[in-house]
Amino acid sequence: MNRTILALAFLVGVVLLQIFLSRTEHKWPGLVLPIISFLVSAVYPFNMSADGSIWKMFFVWLLGNIPTVIFLAIYFVCRSKSKSK
Repeated sequence: MNRTILALAFLVGVVLLQIFLSRTEHKWPGLVLPIISFLVSAVYPFNMSADGSIWKMFFVWLLGNIPTVIFLAIYFVCRSKSKSK
């Protein structure tokens, strides 16, 4: 139970950090978390066993990029709201 609450608090904190960084005046701070997430997901296929097929490696990479897509969605939503103001 405690681990679940801790993990949920961590996820909420990371999302709030992404929102804060995306709302800054400059565009680069909002891209830090998506870039880090993409680099981490690039390592996932290399952690597979040697008998992994290309398709398995591709799907592992694709699933590893789900946080990257979420961070980029937050970034573009926050940037579009700040541009309209």
